[in-house]
Amino acid sequence: MPDTIASSMDLRRQLPGVTTLLDHPELQPWRQRHGDRLPIRAIRETLAHYRQRLSEGAADDIGDNRPEEIDLIAAIRVRLELLTRANTRPVFNLTGTVIHTNLGRSPLSEAAIEAVVQAARHPVALEYDLERGRRGDRDRLVEDLLIELTGAEAATVVNNNAAAVLLSLTALGAGREAVISRGEMIEIGGAFRMPDVMSAAGCRLVEVGATNRTHARDFSQALGDDSGLIVKAHTSNYAITGFTSSVPERELARIAHEHGIPFMIDLGSGALTDFRALGLPHEAQPSEAIAAGADLVTFSGDKLLGGPQAGIVVGKRELIARLKQHPLKRALRCDKLTLAALEATLRCYRDSDRPSRSLPTLSMLARDVATIGDQASRLKPSMQAALEGIAEVSCRDCRSQLGSGSLPVDRLDSRALVLHCPGSRDLSRLECVLRGLPRPVIGRVHEGALWLDLRCLDGDEEERRFVEQLDTLRPLWDRTA
Repeated sequence: MPDTIASSMDLRRQLPGVTTLLDHPELQPWRQRHGDRLPIRAIRETLAHYRQRLSEGAADDIGDNRPEEIDLIAAIRVRLELLTRANTRPVFNLTGTVIHTNLGRSPLSEAAIEAVVQAARHPVALEYDLERGRRGDRDRLVEDLLIELTGAEAATVVNNNAAAVLLSLTALGAGREAVISRGEMIEIGGAFRMPDVMSAAGCRLVEVGATNRTHARDFSQALGDDSGLIVKAHTSNYAITGFTSSVPERELARIAHEHGIPFMIDLGSGALTDFRALGLPHEAQPSEAIAAGADLVTFSGDKLLGGPQAGIVVGKRELIARLKQHPLKRALRCDKLTLAALEATLRCYRDSDRPSRSLPTLSMLARDVATIGDQASRLKPSMQAALEGIAEVSCRDCRSQLGSGSLPVDRLDSRALVLHCPGSRDLSRLECVLRGLPRPVIGRVHEGALWLDLRCLDGDEEERRFVEQLDTLRPLWDRTA
C-alpha cells in the first residue's frame, strides 16, 4: 500500500505545469479570443481533476497511468467549451407543449428580433418626445397600437401579467373590497394565487357564489359602500365542467357601473387574432372584453400574443392614468428591449391580415398535422440510424397542447417520433444524452417511451439543424456508458 501511494504521488508530480500547458499551440486560439484568465482557469480545474483521479486510484495497482499531454489538452479544451457555453442556450422544444414556460414561452418574430437588436445597439427615443424635444412617456411606443387593436381608450405595459394584475388591484382597490367568483380563485405556475395577490395589493377579498355556479344576484348582494371593484379571472389553466353557471361579462360590467365601481378582467393569455381562422378553438380577446364593458383588461405579451414577456393593461383612460401615477408602475416598468419587441409584434397584427405568417407561435399552433406527419417520416430514418442498437424509433399520432394556461382542455393533433429503449435505465440515459447535444433536445416520457412531438420543429432550417447534430449522439451515448 505505501508503494502504491508513493507511485500515485509520483504520477501527480509528473503532470505538466500550468505555464507549459498554457503555451501549447492548441490553446493559442483560445488565448487570442479570451486572454489568459479563462484558459488558466480551465487548465487548473483540469489538473485538479486528474490529480483527484490519481489520488483515488492510490488504493489500487494503478501502474504507470500518467495522462499523455494530448489527453490533457483535449480535456482542457472540453472544459473551455463548457466554460464559454452560454447558460441561456437554444433548445429543441419537442415536449408537445407549444408555449412552454420553462423553455421561454413564445419565440419572437424576425421583425421583433431586429427591433431588439437595433434598440440594444443604439440610443433610442424611449422616454423622449422627438416632436416637442422634451421628456416623454415610454408607454407611447406601444399605446396607440394597443388602442387600435383592442378598442380601449388607453394602455400601459409592465413586466408581466402578474405585475399587471398586482398594479391594477393596488391602484384601484387598496383598502377596499375586491369581489370575485369563488370558481375563479385561480392559482397559476409558481404558486401565484389570486387571494395572495389581492392581499399583497391591500384588497379585502370577497368571494361570491359557489365553486361551480355563480349568479348575478351573488354579486349584487355582495356589493356595498366598501366595494372597490369587481374582478373576473379567466380560468385559462383549468376548466370546471358539468353543472356550471357564470355571469356574462356584459352583465358584470352593468352591475359594477350601477354601483359606481370599475370592472376588471384578467384574461391571462390574451389573443389579438381570431383563433378560429387558424383552425383553433376560440380564445377570448381583449377587444371582446372591452366591447363587453370591462374598464380594465390585463393579459400577457409572451403567450398567445407571441411577443416578449410583458403585462399589458388596456381600458378606460382615467383608470390607466391612475395606474401610471402609482409608485409601483416605475418598479414594474419594461425596458427598451421589451418595448421594442412588443411594438414590432403588435405591428405584425396591425399590418397583416395573416399574422401567423410572421409570428412563430401562431405558425406552430396552426401547423397542419399532415405536414407534421410528412416531417416525421423524413426524420425517422436519420433518427433510427443515430440510435442503432440504442432504441427503436416509430412514428405515432399524439396530441399537443398550447400550454402556459391557454385552452387547458383543447388539444392539437400532431405526430411524434417515439423512442423505445430496452429498459427504464436506458430510457433515462437517452433523455440525458439528448439534453447533452449541442442544441439540447427536450421531449417527454410517456407510456414507457420518449416522445418527440414535432409540432414545434417548424421550418426547413430548424429541421436541418436537428438532423445535423444527430452525428454527435453516438459519442455522447458511449461517453455515458
